[in-house]
Amino acid sequence: MEQMLAMQIDAPGRDLRAVMRPVPSPGADEVLVRVSACGVCRTDLHVFDGEVRARYPIVPGHEIVGHVIAVGSRVHGLEIGQRVGIPWLGHTCGECPYCRSARENLCDNAEFTGATRDGGYATHAMADARYCFSIPDRLSDVEAAPLLCAGLIGWRALRLAGDGKRLGFYGFGAAAHILTQVALWQNREVYAFTREGDAAGQSFAISLGCTWAGSSRQKPPVELDASIIFAPVGDLVPTALRSVAKGGRVVCAGIHMSDIPGFAYSDLWEERQILSIANLTREDGLSFFDAAERANLRTVTTTYPLREANRALADLRAGAITGAAVLVA
Repeated sequence: MEQMLAMQIDAPGRDLRAVMRPVPSPGADEVLVRVSACGVCRTDLHVFDGEVRARYPIVPGHEIVGHVIAVGSRVHGLEIGQRVGIPWLGHTCGECPYCRSARENLCDNAEFTGATRDGGYATHAMADARYCFSIPDRLSDVEAAPLLCAGLIGWRALRLAGDGKRLGFYGFGAAAHILTQVALWQNREVYAFTREGDAAGQSFAISLGCTWAGSSRQKPPVELDASIIFAPVGDLVPTALRSVAKGGRVVCAGIHMSDIPGFAYSDLWEERQILSIANLTREDGLSFFDAAERANLRTVTTTYPLREANRALADLRAGAITGAAVLVA
C-alpha cells in the first residue's frame, strides 16, 4: 500500500512529528490531492496552542495547492491532474439556517481543514470537492498557497471594511501584504502598523506602495475610514478605534484574539463599528481569485521543506518572516 508523509500534532503544545500513513481513498464527494505547497498560517499556531476548536491528533495546514490524483464517485467538475486549492472551510452541512441564507461561513456543523479534518502539512490531502478552488495559471504553487487563507480571509475582511479610501492594516504579515496590493488596485491608500521597532516590516510595507508605515503605538497622520486588525492582539482594538474617523469601521480578521480591554465609550461613539470575520464562503473564493487576477496579485514567500514545519511555525511566531511562509513537499 502506498504511504504518505504527514507532520502531525498529537496534542496542543507538542511539536509536530513526522508520521507515515497509508494514502487514503476518497469518499464519494471527495478528491485526493497530491500536495505541492502548503502555506503556514497564524491559525496553525492557534491550532498548535489549543486556542481554537480542533481534534487531535491532527495534520494542520489549510492553504493547500496540489493536483487531483483520485476522485470520488459523485464528484463532477474536477478531473485527475487538475490543480486545485484547498481552503480553511472544508465542509458545511447545507441544511442549517446559516447555510440556507448564504452564510455558510457560520454553518453550525462546519468542518475546517487542518483543524477538524486533516490538512496540508503532508504529501497528500483529502478534500470535499465542493470546497476546492481553481488556481490562476500564472501563479506558481508556492505563490498561490498563501492566497487560500491570508488572501481569502483578508478579502472578506476588506469587503466588510467598506468602500472608504484610507485603510489601516494592523499586523503587516501574509494577509496584509496581499491585501495591500488589492487595495492599491482599488485606488485606496494603505497605512501599515507593525510591531514596535520592526523597521524591516515597515520598509516592506512602503516598498509595496503603502502611504505610511509605523508602529501600532503610533497615530497615523490622517484619520482612517477603516482599519483591519490581522494581529491576534485585543489591545489593538481600542487603538484602532481611536484612529478611525466618524462612521469608521474596525474589522477583527483573526480566528482568535486576546481579550479586548475596556475602553471609553467616546472611542466608539459617532457611529464607529467593530466587526469580526468568521471563516469564508465559496463566493468569497470565486470573487477573490477574480480580483487577484485583475490586480495582477503577487505574493512574497519564504519556503521550508515539509519536514521543517516546526521551524516555519517558530519563525512565524517570532515575526521573522517577510510575506508568507510556505511548506514544500
